[in-house]
Amino acid sequence: MNLDELNEEFGLEGEIGFYEEEDIVFAMVSNKYADATISLYGAQILNYNPVRSMEILWMSPESIFEKGKAIRGGIPVCFPWFGPHVSDETMPQHGFARILDWEVSKTEMLPNGESKIVLQLCSSEETKKYWPYDFCADMIFTVGNKLSVTLKVTNTSNEPLDYTCALHSYFSLSAIQNITIEGLENTLYQNQLDGGEYLQETELLEIAQAETRHYYDTETTCVIDDPIYKRRIRIEKEGSKNTTVWNPWAEACLQMGDVPDDAYETFVCLETVNKINNSIELSPGENHETTAIIGIE
Repeated sequence: MNLDELNEEFGLEGEIGFYEEEDIVFAMVSNKYADATISLYGAQILNYNPVRSMEILWMSPESIFEKGKAIRGGIPVCFPWFGPHVSDETMPQHGFARILDWEVSKTEMLPNGESKIVLQLCSSEETKKYWPYDFCADMIFTVGNKLSVTLKVTNTSNEPLDYTCALHSYFSLSAIQNITIEGLENTLYQNQLDGGEYLQETELLEIAQAETRHYYDTETTCVIDDPIYKRRIRIEKEGSKNTTVWNPWAEACLQMGDVPDDAYETFVCLETVNKINNSIELSPGENHETTAIIGIE
């Protein structure tokens, strides 16, 4: 579907429109609550800016917008695996969903003035180069006073399938040393950097070094408190039993080609995940929804 056809069928005047840059199509959403931009490549929301507030999501100013490469920032969707492939290191990190084009299947203005857009990726010859199953995945974005992002996966095959996933959310900060994260007290986590398992006993998580923490069996709401920006970002979730907190810190940033050297100072990833001990198993015809709901307290 070309750009004119997209705008004719799915555009909503003054609220949702589509444009193209460098062979990538974007949806622009604007309503009384917020503005947002969504890339159809990767089904990835790039910004969410509530009215009378500042941008909540972080985007790398050096992100590469090129087919076959992941976009750095916003909320990438990791599916059907999170992290490296379990048995084939040649497979793309975090799965293939974030490096393929998705189709628009629905746009809608809700009665309360929120905007909804649904993107879909179904199994094809392309996806079966990476994963043998028949499926349909929907990314459902609702832009309003809060941002709701849902990955819905349906097993359309005749056999069971299992997958892991993440909504890999990047949050914009005044500075990493200023913030604390609430909601993970007394929660067991795996430290990916040393392979150990630990219990977070403190009420607040402060980040002062590289962190890749995968928290087990938690459905708790988390809050990023940023007193310099005078805001508290609240991240609720549904259909997710793991939470990942990630910041690469200085040395790793120097090795990343699509971020500034000091990028680690201005973002943290607090991710809505199903992995670790909670992969999703679907029988034929079954579906599962993983949702992050993001707003300002």
